[in-house]
Amino acid sequence: MPYICAMLQNDLLLKAAKGQDVERAPVWLMRQAGRVLPEYRATRAKAKNFVEFVKNPELACEVSVQPVDILGVDAAIIFSDILVIPEAMGLPYEMVEARGPHFPKTIQNKQDIDALKIADAGDLDYVMQALKLTKKALNNRVPLIGFCGAPFTIMAYMVEGGGSKTFSKAKQFLYTQPLLAHALLQKITDSSIQYLKGQVAAGADLIQIFDSWAGVLSEKMYYEFSLKYISQITDALSPLVPTTVFAKDAHYAIAKIAATSCQSIGLDWTIDPIKARAQAGNKTLQGNADPCLLYADEKTIIHETEHMLRSFGKNKYICNLGHGLYPDLDKGKVKLFVDVVKAYKW
Repeated sequence: MPYICAMLQNDLLLKAAKGQDVERAPVWLMRQAGRVLPEYRATRAKAKNFVEFVKNPELACEVSVQPVDILGVDAAIIFSDILVIPEAMGLPYEMVEARGPHFPKTIQNKQDIDALKIADAGDLDYVMQALKLTKKALNNRVPLIGFCGAPFTIMAYMVEGGGSKTFSKAKQFLYTQPLLAHALLQKITDSSIQYLKGQVAAGADLIQIFDSWAGVLSEKMYYEFSLKYISQITDALSPLVPTTVFAKDAHYAIAKIAATSCQSIGLDWTIDPIKARAQAGNKTLQGNADPCLLYADEKTIIHETEHMLRSFGKNKYICNLGHGLYPDLDKGKVKLFVDVVKAYKW
């Protein structure tokens, strides 16, 4: 039966995602378990490198719960990385300090794609164990969010070999080898569905799909090489738990994202809330404060946050930033943002 979970002390996020009335908008933050918290940095120091950190269920649990205790957010999100999927498929990655993710081997041809397996939840047991530990540690205080990267975003890293401003190698692959691109995207999609179903079985109450590099594609290419695969994931997961699609810089696609089986749509800061609401139909919206707002003085943070809340309205809304927290943000200002949302008088 869909959407069954233990009785939560705070179920605002799930109510909002499902379009139910709430007394206030729930709030959580992308990258809330991260370097903005000194407590995170202390836990991170216990692991030799980032990949080892991600693969340690106890440490992942610890940093997943920290934002609930320290910032007072209305949900935890499991600490992991979107690139665990290609690794589980047979393409290992490493995280290079000050450079970001790096794939020693990249996908270039049919043989490379054929060599990849379709991963299942068992291939990512360390994530499942982290979810179970985190669920227990939360003790039904707030929901637990699971996630994956959108297939195109994952493919972009696998072909490019790392981060990029343009992802020109990945886009070249789409233009010159579209059939192979679709074959790779389908394998990633099938792996992601198995992975996310495992997350739900391990305790995830809601799933978010991060399409971080949606904005490098044209509208036409986005529908062909990204949204059609996201739609497969939402079709598979939505009967189990609410799903959110966050496609950064793809505000032209809101109406078509709304036509998928997702329950909520994540927004970056480049679209006006009222315009987004007009295009999203009956779907819940999430976002969309500019993370750089949190560099401002307290008066500005309060004013802009309250303006955003009024623009979206109380119901069918999950308050968040339009992207993840930046590492050099002041923890006190992040906490202020959360507190303003929670104290706002509707």
